[in-house]
Amino acid sequence: MTASMNRTLAEVDPDIAATIGDEEQRLAYNLEMIASENFVSEAVLEAMGSVLTNKYAEGYPGKRYYGGCEFVDVAENIARDRAKQIFGCEHVNVQPHSGSQANMSVYLAVLDYGDTILGMNLAHGGHLTHGHPLNFSGRSYKIVPYGVKSDTEQIDYDELERLAHEHKPKMILCGASAYSRVIDFERIGKIARDVGAYSMADIAHIAGLVAAGLHPSPIPHMDFVTTTTHKTLRGPRAGMVMCRSQFQKEVDRAVFPTVQGGPLMHVVAAKAVCFKEAMEAGFKDYQQQVITNAKVLAEELASAGFRIVSGGTDNHLMLVNVFVRGLTGSQAEKVLERAAITVNKNAIPFDTQPPMKASGIRIGTPALTTRGMKEEEMKLIAGLISEVLGDPESESVQSSVRTRVKELCERFPIYENRLVRSRAQHNN
Repeated sequence: MTASMNRTLAEVDPDIAATIGDEEQRLAYNLEMIASENFVSEAVLEAMGSVLTNKYAEGYPGKRYYGGCEFVDVAENIARDRAKQIFGCEHVNVQPHSGSQANMSVYLAVLDYGDTILGMNLAHGGHLTHGHPLNFSGRSYKIVPYGVKSDTEQIDYDELERLAHEHKPKMILCGASAYSRVIDFERIGKIARDVGAYSMADIAHIAGLVAAGLHPSPIPHMDFVTTTTHKTLRGPRAGMVMCRSQFQKEVDRAVFPTVQGGPLMHVVAAKAVCFKEAMEAGFKDYQQQVITNAKVLAEELASAGFRIVSGGTDNHLMLVNVFVRGLTGSQAEKVLERAAITVNKNAIPFDTQPPMKASGIRIGTPALTTRGMKEEEMKLIAGLISEVLGDPESESVQSSVRTRVKELCERFPIYENRLVRSRAQHNN
């Protein structure tokens, strides 16, 4: 083996090593409140950094286009079996590199270019790959959007049904990236059957809640279910497709060779690890705490004078209208970041601001809950957010809150061994 193969990252590339160390420090001492982000376990990190990254494995277990796949076959089969057990699905493909590619695979499996899809409007909480005109989905298919009611800011199922009967879509798609209420998969599935459409649910955000039985599952009602494996599921950044067995051949062919080549076997193995963690007894308790934390946080922010879109939350996230306090979402995001609180600007339904400014911010509790924070910490954090946004020009307020955030984070540490190593490298 060449000498370079035995060197550490810090020896080979100190710039990247320092950057990773800086990110470890940022995660350790910031409140990570972006709803789509979470902290994976050391075990997931270990699988992702394993020698499985060396292996090309085009195809599927037992039917590869490369030799030497006997052990990666084991890893993929374990991942598939665990996913089927957790979600109760008939077939699963664990190879998609992302949620976007999982969605693309389903579209290509059963749709033709130009077919009509009924999907949730991005501006009302949907997802980019559900038909945004600049995305492949909007460029490839005729999109008919449905949204939320102006009074309740919850999905208008009557409008969805009316549009389905009017446009006779080839597929009805549900799921969201910024919607805080329970989705009625059963009703949407029935509407799809009534108009002869395929049905698909993208549960990327709520997969962990579904796996824990804390959100109704789409599996009994939908032809296809896609998800990411990070977010509430707390695994590696990647995707997955679940479907009825009758669509197995079409889905597998769409993932490979239509959309992807060789799967990332180190990531597939990491998916298997996160599925194993999701089968452990404490996982449901974790997901319940995520929901409880979100409810408390939303209630506290509402009490502080912010308007919570739809009046509250049933899941892990909330949309907060900050425009009622004289701020755009973009301004709120930047000000909070200076106080070591990480959120993202987000449009709210019927927003009057452009997307890059927006009237709201999206806040989630998965990462905070992974750290071990509970109701009392949510009340404290709501106070810190209110303090910063109540005086957005004050650098002294931002500095004071940043200090208190650091103290809070030190009470709930993450990746302690990694922090010790990164500090040592910085000192050297």
